[in-house]
Amino acid sequence: MLYRLFWLFLAFSFLGWLIEVSFVALRRHRYQDRGVLHGPLCLVYGFAGCLVTVGLRDLTGSWFFLFVGSALYATVIEWVAGHLLERFTRTRWWDYSGQRFNLDGYISLTASLIWGVLGVVSVKWLVPLLLRLYALPPAGVMPVLLWIVGAILAADILGTLLALTGTRDRLPQLDAVNNRLAGVTLRLGLWILDRTEHHIRNIAPAADLARQRRVKSAVFAEGCCFSKIFLLFVIGALAGDLTETIFCRLTAGYWMSRSSLVWGPFSIVWGLAIGLVTLLLYKYKDRPAFWLFGVGTLLGGAYEYLCSVFTEIVFGAVFWDYSALPFNLGGRINLLYCFFWGLAAVVWFKVLLPPLDRLIERIPRLPGQLLTAVLVVFMTANMLVSAAALIRYDSRSGGAPAANRVEVLLDEHFDDARMKQIYPKLVRTD
Repeated sequence: MLYRLFWLFLAFSFLGWLIEVSFVALRRHRYQDRGVLHGPLCLVYGFAGCLVTVGLRDLTGSWFFLFVGSALYATVIEWVAGHLLERFTRTRWWDYSGQRFNLDGYISLTASLIWGVLGVVSVKWLVPLLLRLYALPPAGVMPVLLWIVGAILAADILGTLLALTGTRDRLPQLDAVNNRLAGVTLRLGLWILDRTEHHIRNIAPAADLARQRRVKSAVFAEGCCFSKIFLLFVIGALAGDLTETIFCRLTAGYWMSRSSLVWGPFSIVWGLAIGLVTLLLYKYKDRPAFWLFGVGTLLGGAYEYLCSVFTEIVFGAVFWDYSALPFNLGGRINLLYCFFWGLAAVVWFKVLLPPLDRLIERIPRLPGQLLTAVLVVFMTANMLVSAAALIRYDSRSGGAPAANRVEVLLDEHFDDARMKQIYPKLVRTD
């Protein structure tokens, strides 16, 4: 499965590069490389295509929801990629400011609609074709080729990152690889256009590739940094678990564990939601409440749907099922809870985040760094052990005996009774 997924990632990235280069050629009558890497790849298309293919696999029978999901997921990826590129290069690699219904020039309604169409075409027709092409060579050939291409891609990515950080000269051997890739890309672009200039004009000529040294702030976790996002992730995981537990007590009449992890009352779905929405919308936290509600409803629903698909694929289990509720989509999300996500976004940014923001920044720098490090280690271990316990629980439920010492320990410490207590709503799937 991983080999096929990587094949699709490469194919989507290359086809995306072809689309971008051809579009510029038709519009401006010249060649312009539209990829960040030296090779002929646009990774935004690769990530978007794979996410839509895997995440929306249950929606192939519904053109409307497949279109909406593709547009939403791809737009978020484009929005994140635009921010990251601007942060590292201090320039914009695309700008939709001239179009109506755009958000700071990073995304626009027109681009989102195009993403939706591309998603439907890809899932309906392109993915089956690409998988048939993957199966054409003799067995064992494609994995070897993908390993070779993966190594070249890794060198390309590393060289690009070093260039963006101004430290590429430390590994001069990467220049040889990347220069050859750039040559291949240029020749391919010239072949596509057949009327271009003799040199590549970078899409972002004003990019400053030598990052300036940042002056360390005396304030701990100032702004939207890793330490603050991680601490908010932990707070959100704890608060989300407690909220769901109390909600179940009030509605169902009994106490029930809503934890995602084997140690402590932490809901990873809520923690990740808090961390991601803060990271994505921190600069928009002062927007009107109705704007936050709408964005929170869309992002929250898409996020919960993707979490449901991910846990089913990885752990072979469903942790929640809304099939009995009206206006649900495959039992993974429903309209009422999507509105809850929107309301939660408003409450978070307008009520809860401001005092938490100030409280975290008041923590002394050294104790704050120590606290963050301890929590990173604890939560990482907690998630790894929880994942191992869930995987072993799934295989044990299928009748598989313990095959090694680790599985024996998991059976001893996380037997069926304890797992049912921690995950009472867990349902195994095929």
